[in-house]
Amino acid sequence: MKESRINFTVTLDKDNVPEKIMWDATDKEPQGMEETKSISLTLWDEKQKNTLRIDLWTKDMPVDDMKRFYIDCLGGMAQNILNATGDEFISQETNALAEKLVEHVKKTS
Repeated sequence: MKESRINFTVTLDKDNVPEKIMWDATDKEPQGMEETKSISLTLWDEKQKNTLRIDLWTKDMPVDDMKRFYIDCLGGMAQNILNATGDEFISQETNALAEKLVEHVKKTS
């Protein structure tokens, strides 16, 4: 059985606010740690029937980039919902929300 690993290294300031986020994965090309400004990791807790989330971003990540990051996450979720469940309605509604938010960001940026 194949095993893959994803590793994150987070450097915190004295107030425990992320200053730098580095990541690597065994299946990533090219290999080696790379910097990112934000991560959003969601896990399903089977026992509690809810999600556990880890959302981190560096203090120098621009607000507009953070908005785009989460909108892009929604778009990806829309496709994942369709792939995982076949539920076209939820997928389309999620994608429609992402598109509406893109327009909002365009108007306000």
